[in-house]
Amino acid sequence: MKRIIILLVVLCLCEGVRFGQLCNGNPTNRRRTSDSWGGGNYGARRGTRTHRGLDISCADGSVVYAPFDVTLHGRVIVYTDPKKAAINNGINLRGEGLCFKLFYVQPDKTSGSVARGERLGVMLNMQSVYPGITSHVHVQMCNKTDPTPYF
Repeated sequence: MKRIIILLVVLCLCEGVRFGQLCNGNPTNRRRTSDSWGGGNYGARRGTRTHRGLDISCADGSVVYAPFDVTLHGRVIVYTDPKKAAINNGINLRGEGLCFKLFYVQPDKTSGSVARGERLGVMLNMQSVYPGITSHVHVQMCNKTDPTPYF
């Protein structure tokens, strides 16, 4: 009996990748720090769960941009709670060897390609659901690892 051994090597083409500007009005991708709703860093506590993304400050209604050349892979439904319907939207993206999601964004489209710096959509009204929070785009890697090294 012959045995065939297949070696699968997965290379990350993402070493050295940096996110470009995500939100109009925040050219340096300033992060959400702590406010009355908690911290915006990866790993922050959310009651009994852990925050699995990084929050980038973005004013409600601001234009959200592609951080690099990306392909769009459908809409993200963030919540099951109907009380959060006003911000229950986002988009799945891939580019530069990364797979990630942006939450709280009303995308202009959910398939196709968008070049670096082009408009992806608009920041939703977080204040209508979380009054006093620092409005932000939540960046979450598809595998839920820490996106911080890419900022």
